[in-house]
Amino acid sequence: IVFSYPGAAQPALRGIHLSVPAGQTVAVVGPNGSGKTTLVNLIPRFYDPDSGQIFIDGQDIHKAALHSLRDQISMVTQSVVTFNDTIANNIAYSKPDATMDEIVYAARQAHAHEFIEPLPNGYQTVIGENSAGFSGGQLQRIVIARAILKNPRILIFDEAMSQIDADSESKIHAALQDIMKGRTCFLIAHRFSTVISADRIVVIDNGRIVADGKHDELIKSSGVYKRLYETQLIGTNQ
Repeated sequence: IVFSYPGAAQPALRGIHLSVPAGQTVAVVGPNGSGKTTLVNLIPRFYDPDSGQIFIDGQDIHKAALHSLRDQISMVTQSVVTFNDTIANNIAYSKPDATMDEIVYAARQAHAHEFIEPLPNGYQTVIGENSAGFSGGQLQRIVIARAILKNPRILIFDEAMSQIDADSESKIHAALQDIMKGRTCFLIAHRFSTVISADRIVVIDNGRIVADGKHDELIKSSGVYKRLYETQLIGTNQ
């Protein structure tokens, strides 16, 4: 895969070749601006590559209907998107016909039920246009519940825990271990605990994959990964 943003002096991704078996959890790490988010944004076709192809189950995603492709994917980013509607409807945005039991189950999995249930109006509490009354971490957990409710085949978490404290993240991460089973998952994260739990770590630098393996191997074989571990990951080893 080669991909360039319009007007950019050089490609954001340069000759990416990556094969991920179904059901594998892949952590994507790299310095800021290395191409991590660009790479995962190609999967739901937010962008199309300049050259190269992306296949899911042997099918070229460029030939699939966008609705069909995106129906298989849940994506949670560090930018929280909520709507001026009830908490229940915000969670159910990914599955409008969801039952209340399904909504509550997803919220429990995302550790959002613990702050929703005590509210005077519970799940019927309206999230205002400016999300007043909710912390960034609480809103993020509502969005994660939305992703869980969709029950997708592919999960993408791009710094999805950035506004969540370490204790909340560890709870959600434990719950996600069950959710991720049998699904293909891509994790972009700075916390070492999140990265090391993946089946595999892919290291990107300057738009290229420079290393691929487990933590123990990469710490010995990849200078880029070792530097990331020492400067970014180890500082948040919780």
